[in-house]
Amino acid sequence: MIEATSAGAILFRDTRGRREYLLLKSRTGDWEFPKGGVEGEEELQQTAIREIAEEAGIDDIRLIDGFREDYDYIFEANGNTIHKTVHLFIAKSFEASAELSSEHRDLQWRDYEQAINTITQDGPRDILREAHRFLDNGGLKG
Repeated sequence: MIEATSAGAILFRDTRGRREYLLLKSRTGDWEFPKGGVEGEEELQQTAIREIAEEAGIDDIRLIDGFREDYDYIFEANGNTIHKTVHLFIAKSFEASAELSSEHRDLQWRDYEQAINTITQDGPRDILREAHRFLDNGGLKG
């Protein structure tokens, strides 16, 4: 089995007093957060920042300290079984819009309830719950 590591972020913006999260629709139809493989000697946070820029066209962000949650899954690709671990951070976007990359079929900003009901995988959905609670508590875990 091949081990793979990805990093990304639950990206949010504040719009007219409400928090919205960016979701990207993958080629396979799953709604997910910006994420991708670690390249070279990158730190996980560097990967998350780069992936947000590549997949959403957003450069003006700030990672929120004190939050990192992981999930993993197994999939098949090119005849190999791959065990992927994804590390998700929280990032605030200071840009109002995002740009769709060639890696995804759609993107949407969704409020919390919409996002929870849109995300298609349990791991990211559970982490969004944790991230939303973390932000509601002023950036404190618990």
